[in-house]
Amino acid sequence: MAVAYAGRDKPVYKGEIKNTPRTVARVGRKLSVDGELFLFCYEAGPCFYGLYRQILDMGHDCDVVAPPQGERIKTDRRDAPRLSRLLRAGELRRVWVPDEDQEAMRDLCRCRGEFKAQELKVRQQLNAFVLRHGHHWPWGKSRWTLAHYGWLEGISFTHPWQQQVLDEYLAAVRAATERVKDLAQALDRALPAWSLAPVVASFMALRGVDQLATNTILSELGDSKSVRITQAVDGLPGTGAIVISLCYH
Repeated sequence: MAVAYAGRDKPVYKGEIKNTPRTVARVGRKLSVDGELFLFCYEAGPCFYGLYRQILDMGHDCDVVAPPQGERIKTDRRDAPRLSRLLRAGELRRVWVPDEDQEAMRDLCRCRGEFKAQELKVRQQLNAFVLRHGHHWPWGKSRWTLAHYGWLEGISFTHPWQQQVLDEYLAAVRAATERVKDLAQALDRALPAWSLAPVVASFMALRGVDQLATNTILSELGDSKSVRITQAVDGLPGTGAIVISLCYH
């Protein structure tokens, strides 16, 4: 941690502190002995926004910033004074910080996306397993329908170990599909209480944009007031999707 006071003096390095609520609160009290208010900053990273919200609750201001361009400094003793100096000069780029509801919606959308990726992976593994043992699903027929599942369940192996592999893959596919379905339903239930629900309805008026895609886009972008839509192009080959060029300001 380093402090750059008003003026042109060099930032003062204060050492390392633990990122715990108790330690942060103690440091805040030590810095503002006479009631001074400080502008804190830290680089965006895996710890996300708990520290940001605690600093605001303490009455100070805080910026979560993108790593400055140029030399990548790996030591806290050099990096902290540099960040405080750039913050004082106004040369750091702030990162948008979501509120708790926005972050919760984003986590829910990301969770659904991650489990969807797991579902696709285990489906691919099952397809590869039956294919390498000579079982071919007819070309051109849809997969993962009742007929397809019935065909998979009808496959039998003479060796019990291989039969167990098939059963485990089938169980994994069903579990993954059910998990994705549950998360999609959770998104549907959460949407009416979300502050951006009206924006979701507006985006769904665009051709090729459904509720799930809109939820995901807005959960990542945040408040639509900070985004200006500058271009919309439809009709990508084979997709019919909408491509939106976004400009932050």
